[in-house]
Amino acid sequence: MKTIHDCLQERILVIDGAMGTMIQRHKLTEADYRGERFNDWPSDVKGNNDLLNLTRPDIITGIHKEYLEAGADIIETNTFSSTVIAMADYDMQSLAYELNVAAARCARKAIDEYYAAHPEAAPGEKWVAGAIGPLNKTLSLSPDVNNPGFRAVTFDEVVNAYYEQVKGLVDGGVDLLLVETIFDTLNAKGAIYAIKKYFREHPEHQQLPVMISGTITDASGRTLSGQTLEAFYTSVMHAKPLSVGLNCALGAKEMRPHIEELSQIAGCFVSAYPNAGLPNTMGEYDENPADTGHYLEDWAKEGFVNIVGGCCGTTPDHIKHIAEHVKTIKPRVLPVVETSLA
Repeated sequence: MKTIHDCLQERILVIDGAMGTMIQRHKLTEADYRGERFNDWPSDVKGNNDLLNLTRPDIITGIHKEYLEAGADIIETNTFSSTVIAMADYDMQSLAYELNVAAARCARKAIDEYYAAHPEAAPGEKWVAGAIGPLNKTLSLSPDVNNPGFRAVTFDEVVNAYYEQVKGLVDGGVDLLLVETIFDTLNAKGAIYAIKKYFREHPEHQQLPVMISGTITDASGRTLSGQTLEAFYTSVMHAKPLSVGLNCALGAKEMRPHIEELSQIAGCFVSAYPNAGLPNTMGEYDENPADTGHYLEDWAKEGFVNIVGGCCGTTPDHIKHIAEHVKTIKPRVLPVVETSLA
């Protein structure tokens, strides 16, 4: 059976699209989010999409299956906020581990059902990526403009939160770990440290491949914490990731020069999953799936990418067009990185 590394050298792989966009289409109520288990929860929980892993796993598994049918090779768990730090917004810190396990199982179930419906599909060539989000607190920036030295969280707290998330994702059965939407590289370093610590302390588990994806916030080409793309790449390469890439914040048109730059400096595989254009005045995304597909086809033909997909505003229709547009194009060839000056 081929590994993901084998497949990446043969073809461009497709990662799924937005989970939140698809959840919104279900027009869920507060009661849907609560289910029976959280019927008496003291605070509102509507909007806590990760909670649906427990209360409406049928919806989450169904969304995963839609993306698989559209052509996705990699599906992300619904765990963008499944840490004790992010769950504090809903007073649900105690659920963090359980949310990750449940989310991984939803994704795994979707892949199992996909293979049952498509016995002709190549076995082992669909993967579950454990999504590890950026947190709602940052180590590099102060939330208080009058106190620039203040931090709302410590590095140890970040590491402990991510460690618990990694444990849940691994126990739930993910194939990869995806540290994504990185706007503060120090937070990402906390995630990387937690991943390394977990596998060091649990030698019974095989080290999983790690994907890293940052976010360029505007045309300046910098992350929110001020790093250039090259500085960001240099900061995370000690993790020896399977891939480094960009997602969110920008549409494909705006992201292109940054992906081109990353493809020239990265010694590993390159991933890119942009938003469906830029948001309109209502905060919604209007980019036509065919347009998204054409943009990413251009990147593929230029040899920029190994993994492509969609972020905010993208749907199974976007992923279907992307998959169709890149399926016959050869992937970016890994550069030979010199290890010495001799």
